[in-house]
Amino acid sequence: MYIEKIKSPADLKGLDIKALQIVADETRNAVLNRVSQHGGHVGPNLGFVEATVALHYVFDAPNDKLVFDVSHQCYPHKVLTGRAAGFMGSINDMNAISGYSSPAECPEYDNFEVGHTSTSISLATGLQKARDIKGTDENIIAIIGDGSLSGGEAFEGLDEASELGTGIIIVVNDNEMSIAENHGGIYKNLRALRESNGTCAHNWFKAWGFEYKYLEEGNDIEKLIKVFESVKGTDKPTVVHIHTEKGHGFAPAVANKEAWHWCLPFNRLDGSRPPKPAVETYEELFSDWMLNEMKHDPTLIAVTAGTPAAAGFTPEKRKLAGKQHIDMGIAEEQAAAMISGMAKGGLHPVWTVYSTFIQRTYDQIAQDICINANPAVINVVGGGVNSMNDITHICLFDIPMLCSIPGLIYLAPTNCEEYFAMLRWAIAQDNMPIALRVPTNGVHHATAPVDTEYGYEPSYKVMHRGSRVAIIAAGSFYQKGERVARLLADKGIDATLINPRYLHAVDADTLNGLKADHQFVVTLEDGCKDGGFGERIASFYGTSSMRVLVGGIKKGLYDRFDVNELLAGNRLLDEQIVEDVIEGLEGYKG
Repeated sequence: MYIEKIKSPADLKGLDIKALQIVADETRNAVLNRVSQHGGHVGPNLGFVEATVALHYVFDAPNDKLVFDVSHQCYPHKVLTGRAAGFMGSINDMNAISGYSSPAECPEYDNFEVGHTSTSISLATGLQKARDIKGTDENIIAIIGDGSLSGGEAFEGLDEASELGTGIIIVVNDNEMSIAENHGGIYKNLRALRESNGTCAHNWFKAWGFEYKYLEEGNDIEKLIKVFESVKGTDKPTVVHIHTEKGHGFAPAVANKEAWHWCLPFNRLDGSRPPKPAVETYEELFSDWMLNEMKHDPTLIAVTAGTPAAAGFTPEKRKLAGKQHIDMGIAEEQAAAMISGMAKGGLHPVWTVYSTFIQRTYDQIAQDICINANPAVINVVGGGVNSMNDITHICLFDIPMLCSIPGLIYLAPTNCEEYFAMLRWAIAQDNMPIALRVPTNGVHHATAPVDTEYGYEPSYKVMHRGSRVAIIAAGSFYQKGERVARLLADKGIDATLINPRYLHAVDADTLNGLKADHQFVVTLEDGCKDGGFGERIASFYGTSSMRVLVGGIKKGLYDRFDVNELLAGNRLLDEQIVEDVIEGLEGYKG
């Protein structure tokens, strides 16, 4: 095999076209080997194999700088830069390799930690400016998929690259897909460029001031080499637009591009996957509920931003929703501003967004939604430890972020019935924006009736009244609070258990009511405690005699963490919390 001997891109330089095609075949096989055993991004990586081989054959990394957008197409790059063991070795070898571009893993060839989208051109313009100032001559190559072009930062990067006016090469990998289908006006021009072999009169890239080259055969190594050689060393902003096939070389991924964007391990011989366990999911429950409500309310709109699966809106359900579902592609900032406008216009939008991606929208939520007090609803999914865990995708910061924005109510349901009661109230009210943090610890059902009204002032719910110790357990950590209370009861401590429901503000009456017969308060939140819910409660008690133990995850950038290890390291295992409570009570006596 060639790839076993390739330790760096320099090892490609002496190979002929036939040998390079074999390298591409072996690289594709390596990618399939990894994703079939380990899971990961399938379709986008398979489609970019030949382009990666050609890029590394023509350009001279690491002196020439490659910047990958979102990293969904960086696996072949890793295979060819000394990390083939992460694709062909043991599962431990695979676990050692990130699914994203990572200089922590390989500083020589990976220039940035990248996991969010539409960033590569902007990052590359920084390298472009640095090169120009230093007077060096390396090529700067930004790689971006057509799906990522819908993000606003990509527009800003293109604008700046053109303004700088010096050499930068932007490779647009056009496979006619985002995670799901593309959405946005720019795709009309991309289609026109494809259909005219790059010659149509209206060229979006030329309008920006770029030199432009088009290659229809984006999976042909020989033609890719020629087009890359033609732009190597350019002193002008240049776009190389290549048409590739998402999932190329693996029939199941070609046949169903959305389903094979990312997947868990599968049988690579036939593409079959292990049957999904027959359990309820909030995605399915939410989409079914929305579709039913839409029948009676034409103003109810399900909104997604490039990830319709986050809301359970499969292709079939998107068809059923029709105009009452809108996806604007990978454009979270647009989604936030648009739902504000929709609410202003008399609609009832519910935008479902992953916790990690809502980080991109702070300004739009603060300015466009909250200052205007437009009653849009934000459905935050995946928040907490039981979610994505790569360093670029950790979902721990939505509570501090959203709770710092005035004019936004952030609700934390603890079970299915409470979630839908909160959702109904949030949609029906028309006074201010509401965000809901969908539980991530599985679907739990209420054992007693839940409230149906959730006013604008925080109102905590005391689920059990004890004394001495109060456990205030929010959202996905409520069940943890229940378990801790039971363990304390076994030790003779009758703890109060509170479901706070509201994350963004304190219920002063409830908290003051604890002072008479409680000495110790424990807060539990499934996210970053720095700037979070618990610290707000600790601040409320201030210099009073009440002791507060804030339970949450210490602020940090955690990479591919084990959930139990993360909890243990933050003293969040049930037994650890009990130990800390007992120690705190003993300290109070002392």
